[in-house]
Amino acid sequence: MSPIVAERIWALPLSGSAVKFLQYLVARSEFGGQLDVRQRDMASEYGVTPQSISKLMNQLCDLNLVLRPRSEERTGNSYRLHPLAAKYDSEESMEDAFRNTLTRIKAGDLPNLKLPTYVQAPPTTPAPPKLRVA
Repeated sequence: MSPIVAERIWALPLSGSAVKFLQYLVARSEFGGQLDVRQRDMASEYGVTPQSISKLMNQLCDLNLVLRPRSEERTGNSYRLHPLAAKYDSEESMEDAFRNTLTRIKAGDLPNLKLPTYVQAPPTTPAPPKLRVA
């Protein structure tokens, strides 16, 4: 998985099941992010209903971790992982893909990931004191 996503996976505003599903998609994808598997097949492999796959996929699409082409451009299964979230076969190919992706994002050809911007975890809220009546 891309270090950009892997280092912030704990901070993603996703359910635990969506994070687990993202890792399944990364493992199932081709290098560079192409997903050549249909949702129906994902459901069978992953052991859930097609409706569950659709809900999980929507959470990932909302953050641009998974890209879905516009409806008029779709041909069968055409999902793909965002290039900044995909896996690569070498560090050099990942660096080349990241450079190309950043150029495309700046040009407006590709949406950016919607990841939290903070670097470290926010502090936890302290638990209220456990008071007892004597």
